[in-house]
Amino acid sequence: MQGQLGYFLSMSIALLQSAINNFSEELEKTSDADWAKATKCDGWDVTALLRHIVGGAVSCNMALRGAKRDELSPFFHNYEFSADPRADYAAAVADHVKAFEAIADPSTVVEHPMMDMPVGQLMMFRICDFALHAWDLGVGMGREVVLDPAVVEFAWNSLSPMAPMIGNLGMFGEGPSGNVPESADLQARLIDLTGRR
Repeated sequence: MQGQLGYFLSMSIALLQSAINNFSEELEKTSDADWAKATKCDGWDVTALLRHIVGGAVSCNMALRGAKRDELSPFFHNYEFSADPRADYAAAVADHVKAFEAIADPSTVVEHPMMDMPVGQLMMFRICDFALHAWDLGVGMGREVVLDPAVVEFAWNSLSPMAPMIGNLGMFGEGPSGNVPESADLQARLIDLTGRR
C-alpha cells in the first residue's frame, strides 16, 4: 500500500510541476506592460489572475503544513504582492512542490478555504488550476497555447465526470457549450468543458 501511495504522489507531483511549467512559460512571455490586459478568465486581468495563482499556492502550502482555515483565507482570497510579483510567484511555486513532496499519504485531510479535502484531491485542483490558467493567460495575450498532453489527459479524466453539473459550480463558466465534437482534440474538449470559449 505504501508503495502505491508513493507512486500516486510521485506521478501527481510530476504532473503538478508540468502544469506549473506551462503557467510559468506563459507568464515569462507576458510583459509587465500587459498586466492590465484582460485574460480569458472572465473579469480577471493579468494581475488578478496572478494574484489568484500565487494566493492559491501560498494558502495551499500553508494548509499542507497544518494551518487552519482562518489563517489561510486572507492569502487565498486577497493575496498581497510584494514589490516584485514575479519573485512572489517563483517563490510560491517552488515551495508548492516542496510542500506536496513532504506529504506521505494522499488521503491525508487538510483544511482549505473551500472545504476540508484529502491531499490527493487538493493536488488535482492545483494541477487543473495551473494548466487552465496558463491557457487563460496565453490565449488572452493573443498566443496559441499547447498544454502538456499528460496534464490535459489528467485534467480531463478528473473533471469530465462532472460535465452535467460543472456549469453550476461557479468556477467553470457555463460549462460545456455542446459545440465541440468528441472527435476534437482533448485540449479543445477540456477548454470547452471548463467554460472557456
